[in-house]
Amino acid sequence: MSVVTPAKLAESLEFFLKTFKDKNGKLKYRMRLSQMVSLNSKSLVVDFEDLLMYNLDLANRLRNEPDEVLPSFIKATYEALKVENSDYAERIRKDIQVRIRNLTDKLSLRQITTEHLDKLVSVNGMVVRASELKPLALEATFRCTKGHMIKIPQSGIILKKPSRCSEGSCKSNKFELDIKNTVFVDYQIIRLQELPEELPPGQLPQAFDVSLQGDIVNTARPGDRVILTGIVRAEAEYSQAAGKLRLFRSKMEGNYIEVLGKEPELIQITKEDEELIRSITSQPGAYERLIESVAPAIHGYETQKEAILLLVTGSPQRIMPDGTTIRGDINVLLVGDPGTAKSELLKYAARIAPRGLYTSGRGSTAAGLTAAVVRERTGMMMLEAGAVVLADQGVAAIDEFDKMRPEDRNALHETMEQQTVSVAKGGIVATLNARTSILAASNPILGKYDPYRNIADNLNLPIPLLTRFDLIFVLRDIPDRAKDEQLARHVLELHRKGDYVTTPPIDFNLLRKYIVYAKKFQPVLTKEAEEKLLEYYLEMRKIGSDFMITVTPRQLESLIRLATARARIMLRDKVTEEDAIRAISLMRRMLETVGVDVKTGKIDLGVLHGKPLSERTLLETALDIFKSLEGPEKNPVEGKVFVDELVKTKKFTQEDAQRMLQTLNRSGQIYEVKPGFYRKL
Repeated sequence: MSVVTPAKLAESLEFFLKTFKDKNGKLKYRMRLSQMVSLNSKSLVVDFEDLLMYNLDLANRLRNEPDEVLPSFIKATYEALKVENSDYAERIRKDIQVRIRNLTDKLSLRQITTEHLDKLVSVNGMVVRASELKPLALEATFRCTKGHMIKIPQSGIILKKPSRCSEGSCKSNKFELDIKNTVFVDYQIIRLQELPEELPPGQLPQAFDVSLQGDIVNTARPGDRVILTGIVRAEAEYSQAAGKLRLFRSKMEGNYIEVLGKEPELIQITKEDEELIRSITSQPGAYERLIESVAPAIHGYETQKEAILLLVTGSPQRIMPDGTTIRGDINVLLVGDPGTAKSELLKYAARIAPRGLYTSGRGSTAAGLTAAVVRERTGMMMLEAGAVVLADQGVAAIDEFDKMRPEDRNALHETMEQQTVSVAKGGIVATLNARTSILAASNPILGKYDPYRNIADNLNLPIPLLTRFDLIFVLRDIPDRAKDEQLARHVLELHRKGDYVTTPPIDFNLLRKYIVYAKKFQPVLTKEAEEKLLEYYLEMRKIGSDFMITVTPRQLESLIRLATARARIMLRDKVTEEDAIRAISLMRRMLETVGVDVKTGKIDLGVLHGKPLSERTLLETALDIFKSLEGPEKNPVEGKVFVDELVKTKKFTQEDAQRMLQTLNRSGQIYEVKPGFYRKL
């Protein structure tokens, strides 16, 4: 190799910085150096491809021996910067950094082995943890007992102290750290983990700790997908008994971080793909063919498949001038009997979404779903992102939604409406983005869905969380000879063929690309669509009496989201009347199953907001009777007398009256003062 000594190396690199021209013939790095001065920056970003074009040996040497080449590169940058602005170069001389980006041959975290130690590599991954910022000593200044100063350059994590004073006559071996004269740099540790979609099935995700110094700290937050250029290091493990161990830990020293755009960058769409996607929409019945292509292994469920297609596509998030955001993501809840393929639908949605995560509520904690603060071995506090943050701008499929602990479910309230995750733990206060569509599946309390009870009574879920779902579907397993035979034949043929029973119109990979392509559209409402939605909304508001809860503005927003998502999947920039009609039809199908008060048979959204009108009027009657029985002296009321009085109104059966007494007692509106006697709070 021609370039050998550090001085020659620096000379060659300085020549590269001064003379390299881009495609337009401009001196690329001379411009970047002058920008450094105007932006008050201490780092020069160098594209590896430029170095590769300029001198192949030099580029390969940088990759294989970064510890030799980077210091020479920093020296070359200082010399080149002196030509641009000597005062500025002198001022930042000790802080200059060279950051390398666009390294060819990206590795996955799984491919990093011992042969990459002390080499420059480029990996892409997801930031799952980030520590707080701390100052790291680069050059420590010590003062001996007689006041002499000694400067010691630092490396590694343990502070190096001098053994003896370097002044000739002074033999002192006691030192004190002089913090004012010590040189510090910002330091942060992030944890990089493999991307969920690249993870081989059944494998644990690989993760690396990456140390960042200087101006690249705080560039990436938990949940961000990044391309990182850095040097792989081996760090000694310690044990209290034996000191240093033979076993080392892999770590990375970050040199440059590029936070990837939030677009799903892994799915490339070629010109041919685009033509194919456009041709699908131009054919008649395109929407039905798209719905048919969703989860082809599952028989039936056209309504639910349509909802999943719209959920994965989503509608754009609107940001107002004052920073207020209007949610664009659609949330769907599937409630159903065991064995109705809920989990399969969820897994399919997580696979088809350009960015999807599947998790089960059984093993998920609040920290695992939203965010947690973890203390590292070094004592640093790290912010760790949970499932909904990692699925930012994608789909989080949460199975066994009812099996989660109440405090874990409560953590989702903010995520589902505000689309952020706020953390205030261990001195770390942060807000992370969680622009995620949630597709949840839940089993009814009694194992099977009871059609004679309202949805809130069938589910072990808090009412406020229920209202945050745009669509709720009940999947019931009702014996029916003809349907059962169809389903059984479908399942048997699926097992016999080991393939789809009927080939889906659009295959899985093309459908994924189609969804990525559709997400680029930002449809806006037309006047016709607006009128249609308004007409339906007002008609639904009119249904109710004064006391009945009908649709609320939340349902109107859901309708707008569904109509916009349909316009998006049809690759249109405008939401048409047809889109509004399809959205209304979906909402209607939901209300006919979920929003009906089982006692009256009328649509009453009170069943989602707590109690339907029929139950609220019964409750008022019961409380009035209790009040009259207590009298002005507020005497305790005997339970038996109260039950008899309720039955006399002819609104209650004996059983209903007993249940009402228990409900009032359980909800804390009345309490037992002595056995069989109650008093109102």
